Amino acid sequence: MQLTIDYPSQWPDAIHCTPEEFDYQAKMAMATKLYEMGKLSSGMAAQLVGIERVRFLMRLSDFGVPMIDLDREALQADVENA
Repeated sequence: MQLTIDYPSQWPDAIHCTPEEFDYQAKMAMATKLYEMGKLSSGMAAQLVGIERVRFLMRLSDFGVPMIDLDREALQADVENA
């Protein structure tokens, strides 16, 4: 399936990038947010962007999203089981 989004032609210039870079950033932002919300796995999100899973995970910090998001109880259990 395909999703098409219309946006003003000046937006890429406004953030100092090419239209191709803008499209990539928009895909990455969408994939990152869906991953953060738990709607997509990291593999599915990477596929949406068209990059390898590891590269997707490494780019999450660029969008302020942690690679691993454990709550306090899960983190404590991991520490106790280490």
